[in-house]
Amino acid sequence: MAVMKSVLEAIGNTPLVDLERLARHWKLEGHILAKLDHLNPSGSKKDRIALGMIRAAERKGLLKPGQTVIEETSGNTGNGLALVCSVLGYPFIAVMSKGNSVERVRVSRAFGAKVVLVDQAPGAKPGTVSSADMDRVMAETERLTKELGAFCVGQFHNADNAIAQETTGDEMWEQSGGKINAIADFIGTGGGFAGIASAMRRHSPDVRCYVVEPENVPYYNGKTAKEGAGHRIQGGGYGREVPFLDRALVTGCVGVTDDEAMEGARLLSSIEGIFCGFSAGAHAVAARKLLQGAEKGKTVAIVICDSGLKYLSTDLYP
Repeated sequence: MAVMKSVLEAIGNTPLVDLERLARHWKLEGHILAKLDHLNPSGSKKDRIALGMIRAAERKGLLKPGQTVIEETSGNTGNGLALVCSVLGYPFIAVMSKGNSVERVRVSRAFGAKVVLVDQAPGAKPGTVSSADMDRVMAETERLTKELGAFCVGQFHNADNAIAQETTGDEMWEQSGGKINAIADFIGTGGGFAGIASAMRRHSPDVRCYVVEPENVPYYNGKTAKEGAGHRIQGGGYGREVPFLDRALVTGCVGVTDDEAMEGARLLSSIEGIFCGFSAGAHAVAARKLLQGAEKGKTVAIVICDSGLKYLSTDLYP
């Protein structure tokens, strides 16, 4: 392998692993393939979109040399942008809810970013992030963007988010030798699902694409969220429409509870040696449910979204 010019060249091209030990533990027929995107430099899959959206903004003339970059984030996109901006020379501000883990805050600060923490909505539980919490984060991001004349990346509305994550799907298809029957992906911005699903459908229109959601915030499943619903699966499940997620890509939805997501993450760590966060645990459980039902005997692909190192202050790994 040649010497890289910067850490940015280390983003992407992560391994794909067959979780055969976990499948045996759950007594499943079929395979779960896991894309180890927690091995990206800042510890999450969001490095892909951070680099992709910044480079696209430069090409389009939307981002000027030395201009401050700002973004609303649950943490991982902020970590990725902090890394990318540190290398490319842009000041960066991450706006986050206080409901997110403290590790995500510290990672962004370690890369030289300023982090603005926004109070949670009244009645919100610490360690959860609700739709109301994200509304507060977005409002503060909008205010600071205008005040500072900053460039707001806007991951929830930026189509370059999904485009950047098509690389994930292309890599998964090539690494598996085209043997993927279905994918399952947790909805945050929707960029991961949209990008991977679009890539898969280019390779084969028969690949089935499942949205993963918190059990109590079933937005894409067409059900009603529980009143005041919050959940522990950080990075998504905000119970709202995401603009660039084409519903025609959605085969179905899988609900996962907080406890199931935590169980999945702990089993990934203890059985497969994959130290990961809540959303990866949710992915593993969603794949289990599919292999016990509609996808029995098939191959389901998932992404390991981020590292368990970002949750050591939580009770995920007591």
